Amino acid sequence: MTQPQTQPETATPYDHAQNAAARLAELTGVERHDVALVLGSGWLPAVDALGEATAEIATTDLPGFSAAAVAGHSGKIRSVKAGDKQLLVFLSRTHYYEGKGVAAVVHGVRTAAAAGCRAIVLTNGCGGLKTSWTPGTPVLISDHINLTGRSPIEGAHFVDLTDLYSSRLRAMCREVDPTLDEGVYVQFPGPHYETPAEVRMAGIMGGHLVGMSTTLEAIAAREAGMEVLGISLVTNLAAGISDQPLNHEEVLEAGRAAASRMGELLGRIVPRI
Repeated sequence: MTQPQTQPETATPYDHAQNAAARLAELTGVERHDVALVLGSGWLPAVDALGEATAEIATTDLPGFSAAAVAGHSGKIRSVKAGDKQLLVFLSRTHYYEGKGVAAVVHGVRTAAAAGCRAIVLTNGCGGLKTSWTPGTPVLISDHINLTGRSPIEGAHFVDLTDLYSSRLRAMCREVDPTLDEGVYVQFPGPHYETPAEVRMAGIMGGHLVGMSTTLEAIAAREAGMEVLGISLVTNLAAGISDQPLNHEEVLEAGRAAASRMGELLGRIVPRI
């Protein structure tokens, strides 16, 4: 079997993504994928509804990826056949708070682009600021506020983010499920949960959802020319909105409880992208 070429010291993150995509094609037997999905905390139980898995590999089988570091993420990448589409499903992600650098956070997105994906679905588990969003409610991301202070884009490369979260794909989602609401996602650096004052600040800034992922990946996807669909699973009311303490097990339990709905939603939407 052909081994991936060793990258020179001057190799860019895009070169590393090309190398990972070449290895992905070898291990999965799929030359080109169409749509990528990144499943966040609480979304893992929904993956089986997407279609027939034609291959599954560990993220560590590909250069540039590390093992999953968060409960609720499996550390696997699955190639799935859904109708006439070949899906590339990341069952884990690297979070900014892991301290591995922004390039590591968006390596999966860039690998998906190099593998041929023209669209990507970014999901996450998050806190909601609207009391009507009970745990297990999916919310379309209409825009974001990136509070990490970082960007995956380096140098004088100016990328328009006006319609970062595709209005076309959001309209398609509402055709499938007219009850879907939408909101602005605010990414905090983490890994600690937001304070009640920070949640109030997010609301004043125009945010409706708070979490620790997604925005850097979305920017990298837009830079790569991919159409982006973002979906948050509200797993809890954000700090200060409810008087209940926050914990990660609550996030995972909300995902398990909503698995059927999430799987049906993704299973109906993704083949139409």
